[in-house]
Amino acid sequence: MSEVDQIEDRIKNLSPKELARLREWFAEFDAQAWDQQLETDSKAGKLNHLIESSLSEHNAGKSLLV
Repeated sequence: MSEVDQIEDRIKNLSPKELARLREWFAEFDAQAWDQQLETDSKAGKLNHLIESSLSEHNAGKSLLV
């Protein structure tokens, strides 16, 4: 049985209170991982094409100013 399978089995046996605590923890963990990946991609220039595309559309009058 893989480690993921073992974790799944353990999760299935959590009490509602423990499951709620796990959800909270995992949401925070996942958000931090996402933030780190976004920062890494940004520093590596992987998001530059999105910035350039957005600026191009804005300069062409295709964006709304709020």
